[in-house]
Parts: sequence; structure tokens; C-alpha cells
Amino acid sequence: MALPPVGAVPARAAGPAEVEPRPCPVTMPERTTCGFLAVPERRDAPGRTIRVGYAVHVSTAPGRKPDPVVYMSGGPGSRSIQLTGFLSQMFPDRDVVTLEQRGSSYSQPSLDCPETAEAMLGRLRRPPADVAEAAQRCRRRLEQQGVDLRGYTTKEIAADVADLRRALGYGAWNLFGVSYSTRVMVDAAAADPQGTRSVVLDSYLPEGVAWYDDADGNLTDVVSRLGVRDPFEAAVRRLNASPALVPTTDPLLRRPFTARMTGDDVATVLAEGLHEADVAAVAPALVTALAGGHDEPLRPLADAVGDGLVSHAFGLYHAVQCQDEVPFNAFAAPSRLFTVNADKAVCDAWRLPASTPVKARPAAPVYVVGGEFDPTTPPRTSRPAAASLPGARFEEVPGASHAVFLADACAREHIAAFVADPAAAAAAPCAGGAHPRLGPRDLRVTGAPYLISRSPWLAAPFALFALTALAQLVAGALRGRALTAFAGLTGTAFAVLVGRSVYGLLSANETALAVGVPAAVGWQSWLAAGSAALGVAALLRRRTWPAAVAAAVGAGFLAWWFLWFL
Repeated sequence: MALPPVGAVPARAAGPAEVEPRPCPVTMPERTTCGFLAVPERRDAPGRTIRVGYAVHVSTAPGRKPDPVVYMSGGPGSRSIQLTGFLSQMFPDRDVVTLEQRGSSYSQPSLDCPETAEAMLGRLRRPPADVAEAAQRCRRRLEQQGVDLRGYTTKEIAADVADLRRALGYGAWNLFGVSYSTRVMVDAAAADPQGTRSVVLDSYLPEGVAWYDDADGNLTDVVSRLGVRDPFEAAVRRLNASPALVPTTDPLLRRPFTARMTGDDVATVLAEGLHEADVAAVAPALVTALAGGHDEPLRPLADAVGDGLVSHAFGLYHAVQCQDEVPFNAFAAPSRLFTVNADKAVCDAWRLPASTPVKARPAAPVYVVGGEFDPTTPPRTSRPAAASLPGARFEEVPGASHAVFLADACAREHIAAFVADPAAAAAAPCAGGAHPRLGPRDLRVTGAPYLISRSPWLAAPFALFALTALAQLVAGALRGRALTAFAGLTGTAFAVLVGRSVYGLLSANETALAVGVPAAVGWQSWLAAGSAALGVAALLRRRTWPAAVAAAVGAGFLAWWFLWFL
């Protein structure tokens, strides 16, 4: 099948959607093929054809079921195809179809807007960048390529879902959406009832919820539930009064720069970071540290801003938000979150028409799962929205945040069980707690572990000290030199205990190392001091060059450890 070039206006009227193969844009598991779905850019004004990316993984299970799972990521503008392998493990006895959103990075055209992404990061520069002006430049560029932003709405994306099912020849399938795409899947299920066997909505974003108007309140609710409302407000006040200068890297230009982070900036970045359950688990320690004057955790937060900006197609994101979301919010007062204010400014500049609410009600069974600490689609709004859907069940997972299935094994098991038999009785609720909560007494705040994770050579003094201690232990024991042996023993004990503490924290929550090290490392440090003191005593007793080297290594390590690491 030959498709017209993207941007051309074919002479045919809208007809059945067609598919064509393509190379997979990322590494995929075996028995996976990728393709494009050819659809009208606007079904209400057929003409220009666009391509929507997708992937199909065929199950090899002996009892392979005939109805696959079709998954779409959120955003709007997030990628989906890269999760094919992960999802095929969740549903081993079913084919898995991952569908991109029209305009995403793996569709054609891609509505990537590096201009907007760069300006969003530029909010942390002085003077701050004008996001609306940058978005206008992106829009002009897209329109020069023939893009009609009116074709990039939830209604059109939902129609792509049903068109793909028919084009692939599946009689029915199970819809799986997360965050923004839950709205897509509800609409798709209602529009294609014969082709929908069941619907899974993770972090449900229902139509009719004023997300922008609720954004500040949602963040406040989450930090309150985490028990750090007062420290959070104290940290915001401190940094608004005296913004922190934080070194980071521009992911688009690949150049270092110094971000100027106010309290409101930190609130914005934290609202994004709390989407991850591991960040929510360490938030009590993180927020308390910021309130206490520690700026070390701001470096990983600033780096996370850049990483997040390159994961979205901002042209698609704003096309959807400006038609389907922003018009239905009041924006009665400016938000403390610069992302909310930026989206409003972009939509004011773009002036796209508001969509008509669909008010979809799927007939198929629906399972809705939400995270306790979700700052974007909190149970406060997703639970009553689930109750309004016929035949829906809702589960809140303790300790979880946004996109619950990505981080919680119990939630994945419950989702798979629901798809296997939507009529079966609900399983016992998930206990939660995939990541233990860490408070200020659990961590000693330091930015060193995060810097070492990015530049491992910075840990060289620790490795040198540990090797020297081991050499002292062996040499002292073999030669009957007690001071040397004890210096080596205490130094080795220190290295082992610190290693075990850090490894235990790393195993429980890798993100915690961006805030600090286990509190036990504080008292363990005195073993290093004792080792260095014994090394000096051994040198005073026997002035040999090995003893001099060991004493120098010990003294240098203590300076590095107490002045830089801790």
C-alpha cells in the first residue's frame, strides 16, 4: 500500500483506515512488528492523511487468547511503543498492541516543539523565557508543514483506536489507558462497544474535572497526606525570598547552565516529581531538608525538569490541552505552578476552538486504579468519576502515585486478573508500600551520592581508603603489628558497613540517594576517624613508607569525607 506523502492532500474521500509496516523505532521483543495506521487528519473535513504509529506483539502462549490488550500512554504527547515488552510480560497469554497518539514522536507528522520545550526550561533562567512566544514560533513552523492543529483532539485520537482494531482484524480487545489516555479509552469504548471487551483506567482523568483549577490544591493535598505541609510551605517561602542557583544541563542544547530556582519553581518541579512513587516515598525527607536550608536536593530536581521536557511532543500536548482542557477551567487566579500559567499563556496565544464534551459512558466492564499520592489524578476526583461509570470498580493503592502499574507489582497483578475475567470478584486490596516512607530521621542529607552517580570517578577516595585499610589489615596480621592491623580492621569495617547501608537504601529506593545517605552512615563515619588515628599511631611507632602512605591516605580521606561527602 502506498500512502501519499505526509502533508499532501489526496483526492480520495475518507474511507476504511489502512495500515502499512515500518521498522520499529526502538528495540522490541521477538514476534513484534510495527506499523503506521493511515487516517484523516480531520474526520470532519477529510483530505490530508496522517500516520499513527503502533506496534503488535504476538503472544506465544499455548492458551493464547483471541482478544489482545491495546495500550496508550498519557501526556498528552507521551510515547507508548517502548512499553511493548513490559506489557507483554503483564499479559503473556494475549497479544499486546501499543498505540501512539497522532502527532506523537513515533507518528507522522510528529508535533514535537523543541521551541516550547526550551522555553519551558528557560523559566528557570533570568530573565525567564516567553513560553507563549516560543509556542507561536512552533505553531507557525507546523502550519508551514501543512499541519492543522484542529485535528489533534481526544475525539480524533479515540477514533484512531477503533480504526486500528478494524484495520488489524481483531473482533474485540481490551483497552488500557493511563493518565490522559484514560479519557481517550473511555471515549473509544463508548464509540466502539462491539469491539470493547473490557477497559482498564490507571490514574483516571475524567472529562469534566477542572484539572488546571485543581492543580495547586492537588499538590497541597498530597504534601498534607505525606505529613509535610508546613515544611513544604516553609521551603517555598525560603526559596521565594532567596532563590537558589543550581547547576544543571540543558538536555536540548547539551550545555551546562545555572538554573535560578524560586520556591514556586520548586513546587512546580515537585508536583511533577511526585508522579513517581519512589519520589513520593522520599518526599518527607526531601521537603524537610529544603525547609531546613539544604539546597543539595535541588540539583536532581533541576536535572529532572530537563529530562521530562524531552519526553513530550509539546505541539500535540498543547493542541489537545488548548481544545479539550484549558477552555473548561476558570483560571480565577494565577497559579504558583509555572506549568499551569505557561499552558494558559500558550492557549491564549493559539486561540484554538474549544471542543464539545463527549460525556461518554462505556458499556464494557471498567477497572479504575488510582494512587494514594497522585498529584494529578487524585482519588478525590477519580473515585467519584469511576462510580459514575456503569459497571466500574475502583481501587486505591496505598503508597502509589501516578501511573500505578509501572511501579506496583500488586496493581499489575490485579489489572491482569481483571482482564483475564472482568466478571470475577475483586481480589483483596493491594497492601501498597512498594517503597518505604523515608523521613528526615532516616537520611543524612548530602548531594554527594547523586554527583557520584553521574560521575563515578568522584568515589575514588572511598575506594582508595577501603583498599588501603584492607592492605593494613592483611599486612598487620601477617607481621604481628597490632596498631596497623586494628587500623585496617576499623577501616575495613567502616567500608563494609557503609557499603551495606547504601546498598540497602539503593535496593529499597534508588531515588533516596538523590537526597542523602542512610542516617547510620553518620555514626559509621567515626570508624573511619578511628582507623585514621590508629594509622597515625602506627606511623609514630614505626616510621616506614607503607605506614606513611596509609596515614596520608587516611587523613586525606577524612578531609574528603567530612568536608565534601557529608
